[in-house]
Amino acid sequence: MKALVLAGGTGSRLWPITHTAAKQLIPVANKPVLFYGIEALVMAGITEIGVVVGDTAQEIQAALGDGARFGARVTYLRQDRPLGLAHAVRVARDWLGDEDFVMYLGDNFVVGGIAGVVQRFRTTRCGTRLLVTKVPDPSAFGVAEVTPEGRVVRLEEKPARPRSDLAVVGVYLFTSAVHRAVAAIEPSARGELEITDAIQWLIDSGHDVVAETIDGYWKDTGDVADMLEVNQRVLADLEPAVRGAVDSASVLLGPVRIEPGAEIVRSRIVGPAVIGAHTTVRDSRIGPATSVAEGCAVIESDVEFSIVLRDARITGAGRIEGSLIGRAVQVTGAARTPQAHRLVLGDHSRIQLAS
Repeated sequence: MKALVLAGGTGSRLWPITHTAAKQLIPVANKPVLFYGIEALVMAGITEIGVVVGDTAQEIQAALGDGARFGARVTYLRQDRPLGLAHAVRVARDWLGDEDFVMYLGDNFVVGGIAGVVQRFRTTRCGTRLLVTKVPDPSAFGVAEVTPEGRVVRLEEKPARPRSDLAVVGVYLFTSAVHRAVAAIEPSARGELEITDAIQWLIDSGHDVVAETIDGYWKDTGDVADMLEVNQRVLADLEPAVRGAVDSASVLLGPVRIEPGAEIVRSRIVGPAVIGAHTTVRDSRIGPATSVAEGCAVIESDVEFSIVLRDARITGAGRIEGSLIGRAVQVTGAARTPQAHRLVLGDHSRIQLAS
């Protein structure tokens, strides 16, 4: 059994961070989201992994390498344009051959992994198995209409009037029958080959499609709010460790992980929180649900419920919360309330200013 991991999306909902970084590599608890998916596949016994890449191929390949660090073998499959999930299956057709496979969206996060559902698929070998979960606003997702016995009778992509509250999670298990479906469908109104259309073709053609409701936590990390929520969820299970230097004037409360080379000086760290390698925190407070990556500096500032990417520097910035701060960003406080604001902002930036 193989796995097809999709890592070619543009990440438009995470602009401007994704102008210069692959969305699948934005870290959660200082580890890229994509790594959690690869690890889940390996734990489920799947080590032959094809990764569909696009414009950020070089960055994805540099992060994953040949897959050996995960106990896997990774093959890269180029998708020139993101033309839909079913198009990604078409791109991977020759590599997949006639084997069963798991399709895993690289920006999805599933707590507890997928070993159980993979084992059940291998045992029953129904044509297709989907993971679904109840959501408050199903119109933002692919939506499944499911019988009490778990058979899927209808799928719709982002319907205006959903027939159920079951969203399709970004993990799909297929036999080779899906290739006939992908070849048969036409692009949607969005100009994409929708995987929901391919699965509906299988249903209409008499193939068994089964839905399995997941009880654990799932999130599509498509925007900043989702990233912060997943970061908080992962940090809730943090194993505390102090591998860096913490001076006697500093206080660590709750589960806190200090990585090697980090230095905590006259500061208060309230967990769950993780401080990356070779990061300095001085005369500051790091609050709960915060991850600060490697090589950063937080000086005379208060940061809570945030993700700070590598090499960022925050100095005299007062209180920062609910924020995603990119790589090598510099945040500084003004000496006094400014009469005018001086800004250098990238495309699609969002900023709140005091009046």
